[in-house]
Amino acid sequence: MKIGIFAGVHGDEPSGVKAAHMLHRWALTLPYELSGYEMHLFPSCNPSGLNDGTRRTGMGYDINREFWCGSDLPEVRYLESELRSERYDIIISLHEDDTSHGLYGFVSGSLLSEQVLKPALIAASRYLPLNLDERIDGFSASGGVITEGYPGVLSAPPEQRPRALEIVFETPGRASVKLQAVAAAVAVRTMLVEYRKFLAYAENL
Repeated sequence: MKIGIFAGVHGDEPSGVKAAHMLHRWALTLPYELSGYEMHLFPSCNPSGLNDGTRRTGMGYDINREFWCGSDLPEVRYLESELRSERYDIIISLHEDDTSHGLYGFVSGSLLSEQVLKPALIAASRYLPLNLDERIDGFSASGGVITEGYPGVLSAPPEQRPRALEIVFETPGRASVKLQAVAAAVAVRTMLVEYRKFLAYAENL
């Protein structure tokens, strides 16, 4: 099972970058949780924005509104090429929301996405609170889970079948970067454990 983890899509969100590096160090220990997975890490999807500490690229674009709409931006073209060639089974994007008081996430693609995100939010809530508002970022939410989303976000190719499990994990951007990074890393590790449970259950049907 291939998993792609994407961070630094917005250059003013450093915690996801730190979380990706934490996951890299964890992967080097060859943990059991990674058995059967091939994990690809993209810690710096927006290098010019990260360098400047800005949400947008150096050319002024929010690349998370540019996917699969014919964009000529080099960052988008590169990431689309990787997404298309690798055909990830799981795609996790790590983000911060400085208007949120707690953790939440967006789900799409595979119907299992929501079932994988919920326990990850609970695990990460050991470090930061959950956002249990009924509306988050302008969308209806339940238990910190949003099933809608913005057009043009980083995702699997539209033609990919079966659909990838897609999760955007959001940490509260006003919390410490360290706590956000730890919460995001714990969430990703929990997602892998939970998804393995569903695979094992399906094999026994």
